[in-house]
Amino acid sequence: MSKEPRCPIDSGSTHHSSLITKFMLRVGLTGSIGVGKSFVASLFSELGCYVVDADETARAVVVPNSPGLKSVASEFGEEVLQSDGTLDRAKLGALVFADTDKRLKLNSILHPYIIAEQDKLLRAWELQDSKGIGIVDAALMIESGGYKRLDKLIVVHCRPDVQLERIMARNNLSRDQAEERIAAQMSQQEKMTFADYLIDTSDGFERARKRTAEVYGELKLLLKQQGGE
Repeated sequence: MSKEPRCPIDSGSTHHSSLITKFMLRVGLTGSIGVGKSFVASLFSELGCYVVDADETARAVVVPNSPGLKSVASEFGEEVLQSDGTLDRAKLGALVFADTDKRLKLNSILHPYIIAEQDKLLRAWELQDSKGIGIVDAALMIESGGYKRLDKLIVVHCRPDVQLERIMARNNLSRDQAEERIAAQMSQQEKMTFADYLIDTSDGFERARKRTAEVYGELKLLLKQQGGE
């Protein structure tokens, strides 16, 4: 998968999904399983960035009676709904995770709703703080192509041995199980080729904290240069 160009940063430009003038810097944050991406996202939040969690937006678009949930039920059947109208995640998971085509279909259904929800949050924050930095935290941002609509991309990474140990400990998995989960994703090395900024968490979270602060400083400078501050 080759890196595709994003739209250039322009203080006078507007997002395709928004009529307001674009000043907020919109930055993607991604990384493979076990690399510490969520920790880095929390650091950016502490620094004052507006953080969109892709997992949270994914849950938001399938609440009862939502267009997203109706689309999922239309494709996969009413059996993926519980009696109270909520999504039965266990049943849906059993359907899609063993079938690549169904999983891709589910992603294609939900992706537009997730993007719209993310943009809604970013627009609301931008109206409140046009000089802010919005961070979109999403594990599959590169694979989905979602990074192309953002200004910059941060990739969190760590040494493979550290990644493996973290996954085994966090998820209580055997080495083989952890290696299977890693192998099912795009490699860290490939993700890193898409990055504008890299944050390495291999040597402990204090170094990651320092590097995150450095990247934040660079983003603030970029925001100032584009006229947002």
